[in-house]
Amino acid sequence: MKRAALAAILLLMTAPTASSALAADPISFGDLLARPRAQPDARIAYGADPLQFGELWLPAGQGPFPVVVLIHGGCWQADLPGTELMDYLAADLKARGYAVWNLEYRRIGHPGGAYPGTFTDTAAGLDHLRTLAGPRGPDLSRVVLVGHSAGGHLVSWAAARSGLPRSSPLWTADPLPVRGVVSLAGINDLDAFRATGPDRCGGPQTIDDLVATALRAGQDVYADTSPARLPAPDAPVVVISGALDPIVPPSFGPPFAKGWGARDVGIDGAGHFELIDPTSAAWTGVIAPEIERLAIKP
Repeated sequence: MKRAALAAILLLMTAPTASSALAADPISFGDLLARPRAQPDARIAYGADPLQFGELWLPAGQGPFPVVVLIHGGCWQADLPGTELMDYLAADLKARGYAVWNLEYRRIGHPGGAYPGTFTDTAAGLDHLRTLAGPRGPDLSRVVLVGHSAGGHLVSWAAARSGLPRSSPLWTADPLPVRGVVSLAGINDLDAFRATGPDRCGGPQTIDDLVATALRAGQDVYADTSPARLPAPDAPVVVISGALDPIVPPSFGPPFAKGWGARDVGIDGAGHFELIDPTSAAWTGVIAPEIERLAIKP
């Protein structure tokens, strides 16, 4: 499957069918991106590559503000949308009084993307928050990570990276501590998803490309890339799945959550993209309250 066709295929496969329309009319990412979007307050580089940047959203009033780091999905693929997928959540969270750091990163198909770049970009972008802290900036004692789909994998990985083996190219000495993690339809067990997941993201080849299987012959390619293979972080983790999700089916949530001792939440009537739609009942009734619970906990 050519990656240039993935966007069109995902759009078709997440459009409502006759049966799903009767249930809840799940939206596609095209439906989401057709809406007007607010703009961030600043775009800030965390590295030299043009794709190594984050978009900062700051609420009105006096800081420092609790901060939500957003990491977008898109199957880790260069040909699919990036930070714009999370702009709607960023605007909603800003209105709720959070600073938001919406991260871009190099993906499969970008020079330097996949292993190790996708992972080291995620780590560097998160740690760059230290340079943005201040009276009007993020409160580093209240950092919550929220990622969707491939980004749900990356936030889980980022929270657990203190458990990486020191021999890994992905290891860093002083990862930024986080207060909590919300993985929205996250692909948190790469091995399991490669074996039995749908082909919506390009099938096993996408996972192989992400972890550079062809270049790491004889290595355990999941030991430093798959959250399911890493020790659970000290921070609480919430794994949220949509019951109607055809891209990351809800069956993948509970086994990972159980292994990590995470909170597992299933949302009836939600597909894949309702989880990042701030007008949806999934967001307003479940996800935003979960973020607030993590951000304000002692």
